[in-house]
Amino acid sequence: MMGDDTINMKVTDHEKILHKLKLVLSWVGGLLALIGVLFVVIRLVGYADKLDLSQLQTVDWLVLSALSILYAIMNVALVLAWQQIMKSLKTPLGFWQAAHIYGMSQLAKYVPGNIFHLAGRQALGMAAGVPGWALAKSSVWELGLIAVAGALFGLLSLPLWWQSFPSVVALLLFVIVLIVMGLAARRWLKLPMAFALGCYVLFLTVSGLIFFVVLSLVSSVSVTTGMLLGLVGAFVIAWLAGLLTPGAPAGVGVRELVLLFVLKGAVAEADLLLAVAIGRVVTVAGDLLFFLGAAGIRRKE
Repeated sequence: MMGDDTINMKVTDHEKILHKLKLVLSWVGGLLALIGVLFVVIRLVGYADKLDLSQLQTVDWLVLSALSILYAIMNVALVLAWQQIMKSLKTPLGFWQAAHIYGMSQLAKYVPGNIFHLAGRQALGMAAGVPGWALAKSSVWELGLIAVAGALFGLLSLPLWWQSFPSVVALLLFVIVLIVMGLAARRWLKLPMAFALGCYVLFLTVSGLIFFVVLSLVSSVSVTTGMLLGLVGAFVIAWLAGLLTPGAPAGVGVRELVLLFVLKGAVAEADLLLAVAIGRVVTVAGDLLFFLGAAGIRRKE
């Protein structure tokens, strides 16, 4: 009995330490997000006389609307990835059920804390009869695969760091490493996980291209292969930094801060700030459209 009490005390102390650590990380992440938001706001105010939305014509607004719809559609790739992860965990879900659960909880990522979409998915999934252990494991696998996929895009941003680095070589390295990672995932993690990894790469690629189009609308950035690859890579790295920062809702502030740092000198700061602000509106609108679509889904399986 004495030994059991000692073990219980150790477990309790361990849980308290973990709880305090989570609180500290959450506060630090929230502080970083706040600093990022304040930094972007200060820079926007400083460039207020140079930020002119009137330069956007009707066709530009139509393009931005189309980009929001495209972003909403690309959320389907996230649903498919999660569905395959659940399949790998021996807990298969029908597509419509997965889309409903994932879509209804995804909007909660904008709540301060950056984890509420995961908690919401856990709750909705368990309410639908999905085992809680599978849902928890799927969140860990999702974050891990997204982190691996996002880190891969660092290869595309190499020309931004070293201007003499050939963009063709960066693209070739990206493709080779992607193929190796896919084959490794297929070999050791089985086909569903490899498919999920591919879905995340697709989602991040399209997200980066959306940002590139937004920047092209508000600036005179030269459309070269090197600039295209560099901007896509930089955006994904900034997106990943925001995702992995605890306490930052949807990476707000952190993503923008990293983008301003990485692309400094490559793009006029006034144009970059405007593109960052408009890009955030595009993605938020896309997430809202996806949420509305998920809300209208009737569970078919």
